[in-house]
Amino acid sequence: MSPSQAQPRHRPHSPRRPRYRPLSPLREHLRESFWPAPLVACLAAVVLAGTTGWLDEKVVALTIKETGTAADLLAFGGAAKSVVSTVSSAMLTFIAVVFSISLVALQMAASQFSPRVLRLYVRSRLTKATFSVCLATFLFALLVQLSYDDTTDPTKVVSVPVVSSVVATLLVVVSLALFVLYVQATMRLLRVPHVIDRVATESLATIAQYRLMPPDLEPPDSPTAPTTLLYAGRSGVLRDIDIRRLVRLARRHDAVLHLVPRIGDFIAPGTPVVLVSGDRIPRAARIASALNVGVDRTMHQDLSFGFRQLVDIAIRALSPAVNDPTTAVQAIDRIHQLLALLVDLPFGDLQFRDRDGTVRLVEPVPDWPSAIDLAFTEIRICGAAQPQVTRRLAAALDDLLRITKDDRRPPLLVQRDLLERAVAASVADPQNRSFALTPDRQGIG
Repeated sequence: MSPSQAQPRHRPHSPRRPRYRPLSPLREHLRESFWPAPLVACLAAVVLAGTTGWLDEKVVALTIKETGTAADLLAFGGAAKSVVSTVSSAMLTFIAVVFSISLVALQMAASQFSPRVLRLYVRSRLTKATFSVCLATFLFALLVQLSYDDTTDPTKVVSVPVVSSVVATLLVVVSLALFVLYVQATMRLLRVPHVIDRVATESLATIAQYRLMPPDLEPPDSPTAPTTLLYAGRSGVLRDIDIRRLVRLARRHDAVLHLVPRIGDFIAPGTPVVLVSGDRIPRAARIASALNVGVDRTMHQDLSFGFRQLVDIAIRALSPAVNDPTTAVQAIDRIHQLLALLVDLPFGDLQFRDRDGTVRLVEPVPDWPSAIDLAFTEIRICGAAQPQVTRRLAAALDDLLRITKDDRRPPLLVQRDLLERAVAASVADPQNRSFALTPDRQGIG
């Protein structure tokens, strides 16, 4: 057999697990903040005002060069100045209206749903865009007025706000369009089904991200006893971590970092935060700089926060002051949906690797029993006397039992038994008790 006819030999190789490339938390931090968008819009307004002022001067100079006079432009400039002045004064009132609507929406959301869902309004791109464009329009009109040329001689005039008035009018049109969309979006967010849908959508995105980084079931080898590092930053809730920075830090010190708190835990100075396996121990301050600590949780890396918000909405609806079991049923619908996506998901500590495939960071996540307890316990306790809620809980538990593997059925069976006992303690009549435990996807329709 000639060499050209020889069969190519394939070198055997073991399949490598796809390496998850974590995104920087900067994008999420910017979305959780309200100030970046208005700041960028104001800077853009300053640049735009300078550009239109320069174009106005060019238009006047070209007109005088061709006709020898700018009388027509001066006649137009009087009306243009009136338009810009009106825009400047009206937009400030317009901004106050937008801001007032936002405050009312936030107050109603906090009282009706849960303080945790206020983040939906802060993260809303439309709210930021509306406020930013209105603010930029006001600042643009103000700067244009400062650049007015008061000369009335048509042969010596330098600038007439021709382009500036057109741009100001266009900005007003854009502001009005955004305002209409903003009012519509705000009215939607004041309706509980849309709030629940938004929370569920963000939870689905978090679960999809979790699917991209399935946990390794085998812990990494640790030849040395781990060293405990204490937290050295400000107190607050662990919102997320900079995975890339921690992996680089562990690689630089040839160590493995085991994160002690879970995302969403409250940490204070002196709290054990990282177990370091290795001879070279990084400084605690370097670890703390990679942890984002704030006053509230976010959905960025928190697998449980979506359940927390849905449960809060449900138990607030079941409180005696509200007494709205239908809202609780709508929240249970979404909880059922999210748990159905988790039944086949492997649970275990997440392990992040460097570019050589070595495990450098281990992050704890909630397990399956914890997710079941979070999803059902509080709603079961608060809604035991509401047949609409108990029937929907029974339907959700029965559906999950049908699609769940045997090793994950015990927590669901425990919840089913506790539901029956809670109904038995709250409902004395046997016939009503049987009715309350009959599975129904709509509660009572």
